[in-house]
Amino acid sequence: MSGKAYLIGAGPGRADLITVRGLQLLRQAEVVIYDHLIARELLQEIPATAESIFAGKDPRHHTLSQEAITRLLVQKVQAGRQVVRLKGGDPFVFGRGGEEALALVQAGLPFEVVPGVSSAVAVPAYAGVPLTQRGMATSFAVVTGHETDSHASSGTDWAVLARIPTLVILMGSQRIALICAELMQAGRAPETPAIAISWGTTDYQRTVLATVATLADAMQQQDVVNPAVIVVGDVAALHQQLHWFQPDGSATGFV
Repeated sequence: MSGKAYLIGAGPGRADLITVRGLQLLRQAEVVIYDHLIARELLQEIPATAESIFAGKDPRHHTLSQEAITRLLVQKVQAGRQVVRLKGGDPFVFGRGGEEALALVQAGLPFEVVPGVSSAVAVPAYAGVPLTQRGMATSFAVVTGHETDSHASSGTDWAVLARIPTLVILMGSQRIALICAELMQAGRAPETPAIAISWGTTDYQRTVLATVATLADAMQQQDVVNPAVIVVGDVAALHQQLHWFQPDGSATGFV
């Protein structure tokens, strides 16, 4: 049997938010290369005969470099294996899925992308924050906060993003003070509602509602930790009326 890679999005945190297609393929895998922040329950779905390889990365530690992960993926498919590359959220939304797919194409290997529920939309929903709202926000943008550096040029045009009604910032917790300063300098009103949602969709979920001017201090005071999704815009204030999810702290956690 010829090998094939499946780039699967595991969803935003809850095990039951993976797609039906993703779960089906996971249960049939011969090799699973999985990331950090995958619900532990999903690992129980991997066949006992399959090879499981942890390739998680966080800001402080990389088990494998991205280059090593890509080489491993290609090698396993070349060996004729059915390989699941299991990623948090969606593989094509800040998940390096495009890079891995290009490497497979260059090696002449078949692959399939199985979209996942992105944390960019799911986490705000679990906090009662609709990204669009009639009469309030007709568009939204998703941006990574990870590349922002006060000592280096950034490819992110905060002046443009400051004008978009709803801004979703992923991987921005550590630099939120700088990001908010950039937005205010670009014209975003300091009193604009802003919310940080930590461990969204899980039973560890926590939220901090503030403003663009006060969010960084509020996150520090309440010890909001990664992973966190930040939403800037008037819709963030709807959290006060629409928060429906009641975490109970009983989640088994992530790998």
